[in-house]
Amino acid sequence: MAVDKKRPLQSSNNVNMAPPPLATTGGGNGPAKTIEEMYQKKSQLEHILLRPDTYIGSIEKHTQTLWVYQNDEMVHRSVTYVPGLYKIFDEILVNAADNKQRDPSMDSLKVIIDVEQNCISVYNNGDGVPVEIHQEEKVYVPELIFGHLLTSSNYDDTVKKTTGGRNGYGAKLTNIFSTEFLIETADGKRQKKYKQVFSDNMGKKSEPVITKCKEGENWTKVTFKPDLGKFNMTHLEDDVVALMKKRVIDMAGCLGKTVKVELNGRRVPVKTFLDYVDLYLQSARKSRDVTLPRITERVNDRWEICVSLSDGQFQQVSFVNSIATIKGGTHVDYITNQITNHVMNVVNKKNKNANVKAHNVKNYLWVFVSALIDNPAFDSQTKETLTIRPSSFGSKCELPPEFLKKVAKSGIVDSLLSWANFKNNKDLKKTDGTKTERVHNINKLEDANEAGGRNSDKCTLILTEGDSAKALAMAGLSVVGRDRYGVFPLRGKLLNVREASSNQVRDNEEIKNIKRILGLQQDKEYTNVKSLRYGHLMIMTDQDHDGSHIKGLLINFIHSFWPSLLKVPSFLVEFITPIVKATHKNGKELAFYTMPQYESWRESLRGNASGWSIKYYKGLGTSTSKEGREYFQSLDKHRKDFLWVDDQDGAAIELAFSKKKIEERKNWLRQFEPGTHLDQKEKLIKYSDFVHKELILFSVADLQRSIPSMVDGLKPGQRKILFCSFKRNFFKEAKVAQFSGYVSEHSAYHHGEQSLASTIIGMAQDYVGSNNINLLQPNGQFGTRNLGGKDHASARYIFTRLSPITRFLFPKDDDKLLDYLNEDGQTIEPTWYVPIIPTVLVNGSEGIGTGWSSYIPNYNPRDIVANIRRLLNGHSMVPMDPWYRGFKGTIEKTVKEAGVSYTISGILEEVNETTIRITELPIRKWTQDYKEFLESISQGNDKAKDPFIEGFTQHSDHITVDILVHMPEENLVAAKQEGLLKKFKLTTTISTSNMHLFDAKGVIKKYDTPEQILEEFFHLRLEFYEKRKQVLLDNLEMELLKLENKVRFILGVVNGEIIVSNRKRADLFLELQQKGFTPFPKKAKSVEPEVAGATDYTEETEDNSNPDGVRISDYEYLLSMAIGTLTLEKVQALCAERDKLNGEVDDLRKATPKSLWEKDLDALDKELDELDKNDAQAEDARKKLKSQLNPAAVTKFAKAPKNPRKYNKKANNAEAVVEMMETTSSSTMEMEKAPEVVKPKGRAVSRKAPTKKEKPAVILDDDDDDDEVLELKERLAAYNLESSPDRPADMESEAPQVPVQKKEPTKRAAAQKKASVNLTTISDDEDENFDEDFELETGAAAKKKGGRKAAANTKASKPNAAAAKRGAANKQPRTLGQRLVTEMLKPAETSGISPEKKVRKMRASPFNKKSSSMLGRVANEDDEATGSEDMSVSPPPTFDDTEEGMEVPATRARPQRANRTQARYVVSDSESEVGTEDSDFDENEE
Repeated sequence: MAVDKKRPLQSSNNVNMAPPPLATTGGGNGPAKTIEEMYQKKSQLEHILLRPDTYIGSIEKHTQTLWVYQNDEMVHRSVTYVPGLYKIFDEILVNAADNKQRDPSMDSLKVIIDVEQNCISVYNNGDGVPVEIHQEEKVYVPELIFGHLLTSSNYDDTVKKTTGGRNGYGAKLTNIFSTEFLIETADGKRQKKYKQVFSDNMGKKSEPVITKCKEGENWTKVTFKPDLGKFNMTHLEDDVVALMKKRVIDMAGCLGKTVKVELNGRRVPVKTFLDYVDLYLQSARKSRDVTLPRITERVNDRWEICVSLSDGQFQQVSFVNSIATIKGGTHVDYITNQITNHVMNVVNKKNKNANVKAHNVKNYLWVFVSALIDNPAFDSQTKETLTIRPSSFGSKCELPPEFLKKVAKSGIVDSLLSWANFKNNKDLKKTDGTKTERVHNINKLEDANEAGGRNSDKCTLILTEGDSAKALAMAGLSVVGRDRYGVFPLRGKLLNVREASSNQVRDNEEIKNIKRILGLQQDKEYTNVKSLRYGHLMIMTDQDHDGSHIKGLLINFIHSFWPSLLKVPSFLVEFITPIVKATHKNGKELAFYTMPQYESWRESLRGNASGWSIKYYKGLGTSTSKEGREYFQSLDKHRKDFLWVDDQDGAAIELAFSKKKIEERKNWLRQFEPGTHLDQKEKLIKYSDFVHKELILFSVADLQRSIPSMVDGLKPGQRKILFCSFKRNFFKEAKVAQFSGYVSEHSAYHHGEQSLASTIIGMAQDYVGSNNINLLQPNGQFGTRNLGGKDHASARYIFTRLSPITRFLFPKDDDKLLDYLNEDGQTIEPTWYVPIIPTVLVNGSEGIGTGWSSYIPNYNPRDIVANIRRLLNGHSMVPMDPWYRGFKGTIEKTVKEAGVSYTISGILEEVNETTIRITELPIRKWTQDYKEFLESISQGNDKAKDPFIEGFTQHSDHITVDILVHMPEENLVAAKQEGLLKKFKLTTTISTSNMHLFDAKGVIKKYDTPEQILEEFFHLRLEFYEKRKQVLLDNLEMELLKLENKVRFILGVVNGEIIVSNRKRADLFLELQQKGFTPFPKKAKSVEPEVAGATDYTEETEDNSNPDGVRISDYEYLLSMAIGTLTLEKVQALCAERDKLNGEVDDLRKATPKSLWEKDLDALDKELDELDKNDAQAEDARKKLKSQLNPAAVTKFAKAPKNPRKYNKKANNAEAVVEMMETTSSSTMEMEKAPEVVKPKGRAVSRKAPTKKEKPAVILDDDDDDDEVLELKERLAAYNLESSPDRPADMESEAPQVPVQKKEPTKRAAAQKKASVNLTTISDDEDENFDEDFELETGAAAKKKGGRKAAANTKASKPNAAAAKRGAANKQPRTLGQRLVTEMLKPAETSGISPEKKVRKMRASPFNKKSSSMLGRVANEDDEATGSEDMSVSPPPTFDDTEEGMEVPATRARPQRANRTQARYVVSDSESEVGTEDSDFDENEE
């Protein structure tokens, strides 16, 4: 054993041999090992030889595919080698290369591999090893570093070195695994030459031989003979030698031009890194038969890069400080990631369906990297993989954009696109269909009996738009049979497969089903339909724009995947149905398949359409089953085949659906001409004709739905809502859900009512960032800035009505000037409204349509008004910047080449060293979203990637933002350095570079500045003021003429010149004609075909006309006057009215369009002042409440309101108090304005009315009427009737009409007669025109034909239920209030004037609930003397004469007896307006 202990350098094979039998462990035959034998300590040298794989890698033979150098070229082949032997050669080679880093003057590296002698030598010049004795180790330095383990010059990690050595093993390992190791070096500095020989695995060493050398002689040479026995080899094999030669070539590539590398006495043919790369590419070119690209870049002194393409498997050749990292590492990843990210973005931009990831790009790359890294670290001593982090590289290598662009253009993008297409098609093949007789598990498919069989090519699959269309098709199948016709309903619109990802297409149930039903197979070329289950595909959709779009999407689907199928004759067909049917009473029926076709027929009737009835068929569901059978009986008439002519057809389909054709699509839409339509008389339809004549109609309609008009800033849906608001005289609130139904009915809205309700809600929203002026009022929860309006309540819970300011923006006088559209025989909204300022700038707009998108910021209405005034005065405009009502942050302008942009910043302030307060967020950054952002950077949040703040506390409400953010002091300092607004994401950017709008002619146009929009609007609006002036003048002059005729007629009757009584109507008509009285024909519509479901009113016409064309009814305005008008007072009043009208006509003639506009702007300014005042009051209330926000104060404050019914449950709710204060202040403002509006007719225009237009023909009894009303106001004011403790202010604004309880009057009712009725007088006159006047002036929707109301409208709310809820608690105060006011107002009872704003409908209560019949009787008695006289001469008002704030006639007409309820009014201690009948509810009760 002693002898063994002295032999540390025994071979590893011996060490690893099985022990002799005596050493077997217990359990064997021999004796057990001793403790000393079991546990041994080895020296470092012993351990290296015992476990060589730890240091040099495996000593067994490995077979691997590697690059080797043979026959003067690089070859990629299978190599069998021993990694350990390769490693000890590499250590010496890398040491030589390292010397270049120590001594840049090194210019020679010579390697000799002598296979026969088993001898390898490596020589390099440059600074040699110092030939000097090491003072501590007492040996020469060459011996120390080559013959002693763990010695190195690389241990000082504070010194950044770019050499390969690191751990102090290196050359010593070569020495240990060599039988002979010779070190020679010349140290010119010391003029000494050193030579020493090691042998027996570094077990023996000779004494160093030191001789003299020249001063400039510096070199080192290592010669060694590998111990082949240790590697189980007998000689240096060819594969190993080829691998060693390749490493010498590597050195030539890494060291570059400055070092001459020789191998076996010959200089290698590589002088630069590019030469080195070329060796690989030349070799690859032979095997792949393609010329590979070579994109190179020497980024800096430390990094040299070359990129080429692989064949689908990532390849890399890389070096770190001349070490071949054959497995790559962080340096390769660092370079590769930059390339892959760039190429990935390029590919995905070119084809959004490619869905290429970075690792997909990497597979197509071949990267060559030569890098110098500071103090590199590897995964093992074999140094195959670099592991050091990029931040420790000691240098950066950011690839320049030009280099990355070259890589993208190298062909890699095309390779990736084709790979993506292949992958996508492979995925899509999974959903392929096959030709089988039966397909299963397809819901709602009605399969043809012969589909998939012998006669499959004769079968037709009908694809219908929805289940209702399927029902129609099924009715038709009863005619043609089920054998060769199948039906399958589509759910909505098909996916646009041209722009969809493969996953979207693959997972789309509709497409999967169609493929299976038809038997379609991906990528298959179809020349005929024999391999399909159906030979024809028939599309059956509605005849509207969306139906055309569905047809287009189906054509696009087939063209994208199987373009050859479209070329097969009659494969794709469509089934058309009539869009209009005209039926004559004699049974004749005409069908029209296009609107222009119908229009031309209607024109041909020339107004003589009696006997014809019209029915519009917008959906297939409109047709009955009987009609469906008729369609299929004449199938050839309804079936149209699509025809492929040439490539123009394919180009047209791409134009409509490809995102690559955006600019072409814009030009296509610009060239659209109204009236374009497809001629359905043709049997064959070219695909290009379908796109250019039918599908374009959908694209234009889609664009019009998405982009607003420059004139009124409204999209069609919003315009329909505004139109119906004006038509309904929408000043009495109604539920949004109910109103959306009204809009749908009266404006031909063809889409879902849910969408309509959302639009109504959007028009009423007023939170910060929504509307600057909301056209509708939000009565309820319409959404807040907390969620950007998405937190609104359901449409069935919230109420709305027109905002008071809306009619100031859209004056009533303009209504008659507009160009109203007609759809389905129904008059609907105008082409556009003409507001007095461009509302598109006030409220902004956003939308995306076909080809275009649009974004308009909000601007300050006051800035717009000021600029209009400047234009009116001939001055230039001042540039306007975006402005949002209620926004407290900043908006800063930035001018760039691309256009003007604005940076919108919130408000942030430092509270102390660790806290900031955020009091405003940028526009459209909602509170909830911002809260989620703060949570994402908060400590304690597991999902937070980079926690920056400790937390935050919320003090925000639905209107204001108030967030305290807490963070460590050092974080706040860091955030300030970065910029607080930027760090906390309190800035957003908006631009004015995308302002697209339809101009007045309906052409889409881009506007560069808001001033450009205003300029174009100004000239158009000025024209309309000219038109308005002319129309008003014409109307006033007509009224003047009518008045003069009335005065003549009354005087003639009074004087006996004209006898009316006891005469034939025809005789009287002739006499009036002879005396020169002017006939005023009623405005009767021409006879049109009767339209099914139309809501428009058509007046009846009389046939009793004379040859001159004058009818008796033309003198109705004279003959219909009540007998009470034949008095001297009435003549005097008429004369006074005539004089007044003369004055108004003169004033209007003197007025200019500019002065009219100025007047409207002044009225708007007053309304804006009111808005600002309300906002300021609400803000003050919130601030006051916040300052008092402690429990005691809140409780005390909450008890202040006198109305316990509504607010007592919310006593402790601060927010409720704020809302209550806002509502009260707003209501008070409205009530204060009310008395100004109600003035007697014919006196003066209301100060709050937008224009001076009035109803001219209303006559008053006495000139003292104004005094009466003012006197009444003063007396009411003395009793403080402005507010009611029993009724909240927001419920006082309107008083709905109440139906009469149809019961016999009782004693109790009679007793209450005087207490209940004071001011309202109801006439009993029979005149129909009078009835109309009553309806309109009580706010009823216009129902002409004698003014009769629909039965549904007579069912108003039931006050009895309200009375029951209120209980007896309200009895005493109400009775007292009524009696006091009744007695106080007794002198006014006979005046015949009802001050509208001071009366409201009496609620049902124990004191008055049975008094209605008596009420009507008393009212009639009171009014008998004067009421009918006053009102009977009033001309029948038209629908357009009703609006909020209009002058209400002094007396009221009676309701019709048969189907009308009587109104009962009572003076109460609160203000109210006269209700309209547009709502079917009374009040909300708590």
